[in-house]
Amino acid sequence: MRSTAFLLAILIAGCASPPPPNNVIKRLDGSQIEAQELTARIEELTKKASVHGLAIAIFNDREIVYSKAFGVKNMETQEPLRMDTVFYGASLSKAVSAVLFMKLVEDGILDLDAPLVSYVEQPVSTFTASREKAWHEDLTDLKDDNLHKKITARMCLSHTTGFANWRWVEPDQKLRVNFEPGSQYSYSGEGFTFLQVILEKLTKRPLEDWMKEKIFEPYGMTTSSYTWQPRFEENYCHGHSETGEVLEKDKDNAARAPSTLETTPEDVARFLHAVLNRKGLKEASWNEMFSPQIRLRSKKQFGPASETTTDNDDIELSYGLGWGLLKTPYGWGAFKEGHGDGFEHYSIIFPETGIGVMIMTNSANGESAYKELLEISIADFYTPWEWQGYVPYDYQASHAPVP
Repeated sequence: MRSTAFLLAILIAGCASPPPPNNVIKRLDGSQIEAQELTARIEELTKKASVHGLAIAIFNDREIVYSKAFGVKNMETQEPLRMDTVFYGASLSKAVSAVLFMKLVEDGILDLDAPLVSYVEQPVSTFTASREKAWHEDLTDLKDDNLHKKITARMCLSHTTGFANWRWVEPDQKLRVNFEPGSQYSYSGEGFTFLQVILEKLTKRPLEDWMKEKIFEPYGMTTSSYTWQPRFEENYCHGHSETGEVLEKDKDNAARAPSTLETTPEDVARFLHAVLNRKGLKEASWNEMFSPQIRLRSKKQFGPASETTTDNDDIELSYGLGWGLLKTPYGWGAFKEGHGDGFEHYSIIFPETGIGVMIMTNSANGESAYKELLEISIADFYTPWEWQGYVPYDYQASHAPVP
């Protein structure tokens, strides 16, 4: 947030159009909304959509101009949610780990286009899990498969490996490559863990160590980890079902690059601030990350790749490296979402304008508020909510047939 001295310096210099005051938020289309009005509208929206807890941060000119938590950590205890409360980050994990992997490409440890099997001496099909919770390390299902030998880091980050999202969605719950790697899109957490396993075998260092060194410490993410930490016990929230049932908190996961991030809204905002300001990577790496790797014409984000549509051609819906991409009159937007265990999150940033928003909820109703919240906060009318499956809370009522 800009200081008073900084604003005075601009005025003294004769700037004709100083930035708006801190209580005013600029939106993509040039309109503005006062912070007080936004707060009131979010409070009303969370009640209508039955969102149990929500944290939001908004960026203008690549700086945080609005940051606030609403609702509760736990419906039973009614403790208020805070911006420093620990959340399960779900697939926001992928955006964070993608920056790590790009840093390791810069450092010469990985190559985006080298077959990942070339980094290890033994066949990856001989890799077994080190413990029960680290099931992602077990690659023995690939024993009779040759397609996995073509998979690269670029394919893992752009969801074109051919793996299903997770092996347990396969009819026999076994890991397999379903199509020629690199040929089509299929969202896959397994692709990220495949890259992680190769990295850990190659460097003999766990993911968590790499994250601390390259991401958490440089970006000031002091309350983030890919495994549960005892220090998180002091202030964490539970996920909630649609009806407000408090869901059990999973604290026994092995670190997985696509899915196990424990973090806070403050830390995610710090991460997005670093990304918007292009800190930690070279310009070429940021450009590569936010360049379309594959166009997306799938009917839904998840599901059979054969179900295609042209509905999102107007925004050139694509995938970059670790981030979804969409094109608007205000430049490309880069988005990443998270969903699981009663937690639903969404973030989208517009690097050319410096505008962005982060939304984190501990409610299975969170996504039902996203369309309206994105529109009132930053005038984002471009996020493909139908493709994402973000059905508005009032959608069925407003689209009911007239009797």
